[in-house]
Amino acid sequence: MAIVRSKLELDPDLPDFPTITHALAFAAGHVPDRIAMICEDKSMTYAQYARGAAGLAAELKSRGAQGSRVAIMMTSSIEMAVACHGGMAAGAQIACMNPNYSAREAAPLLADTDPAVIVTEPAFAEFARARAAEAGIAEVLVLGDGETEVAAWFDDAGLALDGDLPGPDDPSAMFFTGGTTGVPKGAEHIHSMMMWFCRMNGSVWPARFDQENILSVAPMFHIWGHHYANIMPVYLRATLVSVPQYKPEIVLDQFERNRISVFAGGPAAIYIGLLRSPAADTTDFSALRHCFAGGSPCPESLLLEWREKTGCEIHEGYGMSEGAPVSGNPAGGAGKLLSVGLIAPMTSIKIVDIETGDKILPAGERGEICLKGPQFTRLYRSRPEETAIAIRDGWLHTGDIGYLDEDEYLFIVDRKKEMILVGGFNVYPREIDEVLTGHPSVHEAATVGVPDDFRGEMVKAFVALVPGETVGEDELIEYCAGRLVKYKVPVAIEFMEALPKTGANKIDKLKLRGLKD
Repeated sequence: MAIVRSKLELDPDLPDFPTITHALAFAAGHVPDRIAMICEDKSMTYAQYARGAAGLAAELKSRGAQGSRVAIMMTSSIEMAVACHGGMAAGAQIACMNPNYSAREAAPLLADTDPAVIVTEPAFAEFARARAAEAGIAEVLVLGDGETEVAAWFDDAGLALDGDLPGPDDPSAMFFTGGTTGVPKGAEHIHSMMMWFCRMNGSVWPARFDQENILSVAPMFHIWGHHYANIMPVYLRATLVSVPQYKPEIVLDQFERNRISVFAGGPAAIYIGLLRSPAADTTDFSALRHCFAGGSPCPESLLLEWREKTGCEIHEGYGMSEGAPVSGNPAGGAGKLLSVGLIAPMTSIKIVDIETGDKILPAGERGEICLKGPQFTRLYRSRPEETAIAIRDGWLHTGDIGYLDEDEYLFIVDRKKEMILVGGFNVYPREIDEVLTGHPSVHEAATVGVPDDFRGEMVKAFVALVPGETVGEDELIEYCAGRLVKYKVPVAIEFMEALPKTGANKIDKLKLRGLKD
């Protein structure tokens, strides 16, 4: 099979705004009183959304953000949505970060971002100020609860998104992914990439303008959560219902309370958790039209059980921090179980041999997935070597292993990298290994992913202790918990006298994963 160009076409009727900022400005003029977002006990209209973004943009410009970067360290909220759009409206590039990261996890992200301003919320203000002081960042802006209140801009009719707005080729955002060593790197996005996302996504998974109620539970600092909370709903002039903390009973309540028509579910674990809740048996799903999944594969049993319970299909797709969408099972079209669907419009794909990356493989043969399209990053910030490895002659080498069938449906089967996928979050083993070997009793450590029915994979570590030293599993897990965000912390640690080695004297992770004798 040669290079495959998508057989799907862009819907010619979908609007093409210069940037998502222009889309928000249009929404504010077209449906000013429509509820744009609901989050817990707060809500805002599109008129208020645009005014909030304009007010914050002016504040950020006064702090030197224009033409620079804005780090956003917040949980999903109305304030975070305004922060993202306000940052972009200010002519800055936003960089969303998990606010629950430890100091050691946040430091390299801030170093690479080199932001003019950190925007955060009261719960993380002390942490953000400490990291800013360490990194030499002059400005920290705290939104909410008596600090800078975005609601103060909502009723100011003098605020509008007009005049000095960004253009299609201007930087819009960066999303962090890991390299072969697990060192974070920021995939640079420009505004046109976000608009390609909207138009490609709308062509594969079409939704109605001015009508949809979209439910999102993924965190906004993740590309899936960001694009399905801050980008696609604004493009569609939909009402976004955001649940900042995933609790199945709370999520299920939203389907009825807000008549959810589109569920941007995300990883399989989200759907599994909802189905296992007793509340699922009494939930009214009658308004539901589309359900989308990505971030981890959905087993066939889950797809069938969800359809039986809700009467609605889960449409699986594939994307990444470097750009989205890659592919999707078309809504209203022929999907294939266990496939991530057809390649998105305007996108080309080739499957190449793993060893050299030069030989294009035929249909049905597994190899590394390589992609080309206007929605993909062209570089990683401050990482020229990583950029040269991943992006060659305009092709993004994903590190994911898959194959195309005869109908050009894509199937993901494995990862070339050792990355672990926990509930849709990327976990890089080397980072955990380094934390474990920092313990004075640990001689060597190796972390692997092992299958887990709920999260897709779970983190398991193997440890060999320094001779004569003793330490328990619970103590080491607690040690990791003080240095890593929760989803990276091993759930199990197995002790060995010595870790198995390959012929080259490297730790044999295939053996640890039980993939060879």
